[in-house]
Amino acid sequence: MPALLEFQHFQYAFTAHIREPKRHPRPHGTEARRMRVYSGLVYNNIESFLLACFPVLRKVLGLRRWTRLVRAFLATHRSHSPFFRQIPDEFVRFLQTGWTAPAHYPAYVLELAHYEWIELVLSISARVPDWDRIDPGGDLLEQRPVLNPVLASLHYHWPVQRIGPRVRTAPIETYLLVFRDADDQVQFMEINAFTARLLNLLETAQLTGRRALEIVATESRHPVPEAVIQGGLVVMRDLHVRGALLGVSCL
Repeated sequence: MPALLEFQHFQYAFTAHIREPKRHPRPHGTEARRMRVYSGLVYNNIESFLLACFPVLRKVLGLRRWTRLVRAFLATHRSHSPFFRQIPDEFVRFLQTGWTAPAHYPAYVLELAHYEWIELVLSISARVPDWDRIDPGGDLLEQRPVLNPVLASLHYHWPVQRIGPRVRTAPIETYLLVFRDADDQVQFMEINAFTARLLNLLETAQLTGRRALEIVATESRHPVPEAVIQGGLVVMRDLHVRGALLGVSCL
């Protein structure tokens, strides 16, 4: 690898100082006041995109812990995307792979951030239903149900939908369904483990509603499988009305 030129050394020192001013001295010959302007602009721009996506996390952490978290993100994370709108994606990736929560941070930071982030992901998704292959009035039990393509079935260890700055909570298995409806509004539903498993089967395998529910009944060892099937049909009809299920496959 060729040696860096002088201006490249300057660039590395310049950006290192902007990322982490307390650790990296400003480049020789630069004015402190001007460097503070650059550092402030970069931090404020990054934070503004994060605040738009993670308002609850910011309130829960408070100013001091939030600022330290954003500073750590800016100092250590190397983004995979140059687009501003994907800064929240990079922040979630940072929490997943590049950050270890200090003892004084809540254990649910990553899950709460992911929960807030998924709304952005689904709201800007370019996926659309292929209505030529969907029968909205088909039999959800005897035919193959089709899921909304802009949908996420989520499993958390904390009740993230209830967390707030004045809400104390304990860990509990939580299943949520998030999808974008026909009016382009992102909807959130709390579901149970049975419904989550049903959605997983419908998404990953070409099954009729009945066959998917038979698998759920077998896996759960329910004493009355037919009760699972009939209860599941009620759930699928409700999901259809809400827009999480669009109908059945015409193929």
